[in-house]
Amino acid sequence: MRRPVARKLSVAALAAAMVSVGAAAPPSAHQSPAPPAQKVPVAVGYGGAVASVDADASAAGIEVLRRGGNAVDAAVATAAALGVTEPYSAGLGGGGYLVHYDARTRTVHTIDGRETAPLTAGPGLFLENGRPLAFADAVSSGLSVGTPGTPATWQTALDRWGSRSLASVLRPAERLARRGFTVDETFRAQTAANETRFGYFPDTARLFLPGGQPPAVGSTFKNPDLARTYAELGRKGMAALYRGDIADDIVDTVTHPPVDPASGWNARPGELTAQDLAGYRARFQAPTRTPYRGLDVYSIAPSSSGGTTVGEALNILESTDLSKASEAQYLHRFTEASRIAFADRGRWLGDPAFEDVPTKELLSQRYADSRACLVRDDAVLTSPLAPGDPRHPADCSAGGTPAPTTYEGENTTHLTTADRWGDVVSYTLTIEQTGGSGITVPGRGFLLNNELTDFSFAPASPAVHDPNLPGPGKRPRSSISPTIVLDRHHRPVVALGSPGGSTIITTVLQTLTEFLDRGLPLVDAIAAPRASQRNTAQTDLEPALYDSALRRQLEAVGHSFRLNPEIGAATGIQRLPGGAWLAAAEKVRRGGGSAMVVRPRR
Repeated sequence: MRRPVARKLSVAALAAAMVSVGAAAPPSAHQSPAPPAQKVPVAVGYGGAVASVDADASAAGIEVLRRGGNAVDAAVATAAALGVTEPYSAGLGGGGYLVHYDARTRTVHTIDGRETAPLTAGPGLFLENGRPLAFADAVSSGLSVGTPGTPATWQTALDRWGSRSLASVLRPAERLARRGFTVDETFRAQTAANETRFGYFPDTARLFLPGGQPPAVGSTFKNPDLARTYAELGRKGMAALYRGDIADDIVDTVTHPPVDPASGWNARPGELTAQDLAGYRARFQAPTRTPYRGLDVYSIAPSSSGGTTVGEALNILESTDLSKASEAQYLHRFTEASRIAFADRGRWLGDPAFEDVPTKELLSQRYADSRACLVRDDAVLTSPLAPGDPRHPADCSAGGTPAPTTYEGENTTHLTTADRWGDVVSYTLTIEQTGGSGITVPGRGFLLNNELTDFSFAPASPAVHDPNLPGPGKRPRSSISPTIVLDRHHRPVVALGSPGGSTIITTVLQTLTEFLDRGLPLVDAIAAPRASQRNTAQTDLEPALYDSALRRQLEAVGHSFRLNPEIGAATGIQRLPGGAWLAAAEKVRRGGGSAMVVRPRR
């Protein structure tokens, strides 16, 4: 693959830039940790921008931008740092999806870095004696681990669009892992929630339960094993994770999970092999494109269901002027569009290498119109709603057999970057649920994913074809929805994404419509209280909506609700007139996010 010509500053320009932002030489690995960076949910300025859930990670991306790197370089640097500070959400042992906007060509491309099932996997992967395993039994085991796609995603993105070496963009994360970061309440709470299962695995316990306890808030957490792994990968390239000693360690860990015998835990072995790792490839693929309000909304195509499901819901909403709707009318239309799109997602979405996925038809306005006429202002559709047939649209038809929405873990992380040239990256990466499989690769410093539990353990409904059953080398269905919106001149308007399992889709949809239709500033669209309807009997509401008069208005129409303390944790970047960037992150969710720019606007 041809590497593009690097975009480099002259020595003089680089020196001037470093002086102008007060940058210093990288600190010695032997110095004590720097004070934790302050989290700010919105920043406006020039030279590039980064938004993530973590201040240290955003700072890593900004460091790379300041040194002349582009949006892809910054995205990999930020993601690698999240592998240090957000190890329960993402890291080398996971996967994800990256959407890239190239300002030079004004085009959008994507990388599918989803994990894959072992080549030996079949539809009965999670069956024992003909019955589905309990979810908890499947998660903390080698059986749940798919071939990681994150390392290949980083290398592939850098090879195609990056301007800096892998070693250089990993360096901030390597330094962070070695020197340590300051533990916050979110990190401690996530550790405490996993304390029991982390205790099953001695290597995980040694790393994440120092002294047998979750690390204290304000303490320094170091991960020297991960620092050494990053350094090795920087020298050898990411191929070293798929062939060689690191690959051997991953296979040994999956096939012989290192369990503490005293725990009594039955960590079922997986079937991952050296062949699975050596054969893994991140996929380049065309993005989904959905025209909306004179704009073009680009996202990720299957194997993720994100781009098609968000796109179908937007098409359903196209005929409604949401800017003039009351808050109750808006939420009603939004939840009904989500319900319909999720009904179709369950029937049609899977890995297109194995399933006949009608992506083009699901995103057609004709099909959306045939489904939109199901929505009434004075009544609520009943879930599980039956899917439609996108290849043969029938107006207002709810034919077919409904199938319930299967469970999907809610922990992931999202980052958004932009550079001085106008390039943008929207990237969501994950190890699935909080803490992934709970299994740390001995001596390597990273947790392995439990992504294979995103497959259906058994058909969601015996009467309906389930496109998300396991298969050899198959990618489980995802809800990840990294999104970039372009104007009619093919220039970026906004880019965003979120973690949250299947609530990713509704979070992205709601944030887009709050920003594009309802006119909220991006940081306020991200902060707005959320609802999430996923073709279930009840719609999830965050407390601010659950405890409001809006809930009672919607219940009067027929909606039913359940309380969800927190839905998603979005980040985004907006292009402003004059070449400025606005970076935005959560104000409160997950302890708040971190928005940064290279040169703040005065």
